[in-house]
Amino acid sequence: MQAPKALLAESDHSNAPARRSLLAKIIREHSVGRQTELVELLRRSGHIATQSSVSRDLRELGVAKIGDRYVLPETSRVPRNDFSSLKQFVSASFTAGTNLTVLKTTIGSAQSVAVAIDSAQWPEVVGTISGDDTIFIATAGAVAQRRLSERLLSLFGR
Repeated sequence: MQAPKALLAESDHSNAPARRSLLAKIIREHSVGRQTELVELLRRSGHIATQSSVSRDLRELGVAKIGDRYVLPETSRVPRNDFSSLKQFVSASFTAGTNLTVLKTTIGSAQSVAVAIDSAQWPEVVGTISGDDTIFIATAGAVAQRRLSERLLSLFGR
């Protein structure tokens, strides 16, 4: 007999910190390139996991996919708000209208760059949305967008 979905969702949420810790350990110790593999490895260790929970966990941990494997950000080596290590991943920056700035990155690194931008808590940034190689950065208006463009140019040279 299966547990009701509501019960599974509640267990999934309350167990997230332990699951994320194990997920980080798995990524450090194994070469894994698919979320389904991560789900299976977590389940073998006794953690409830779905592809959507793993996807959320990867985002929360700032995990990037480089080549064919997931990698953790090197937060222990890189001081917070130090974007010099991320410069190599940003290939272009351009605006779309007066409230949206688009950053293009190498494939698999958009999440890591977006997490760094979110963590920096820049006043001109309302929020970010990242895909695989694209980040949408929302600003409150044209003035904030200009300030963001200047900041991105100084950090990434683009």
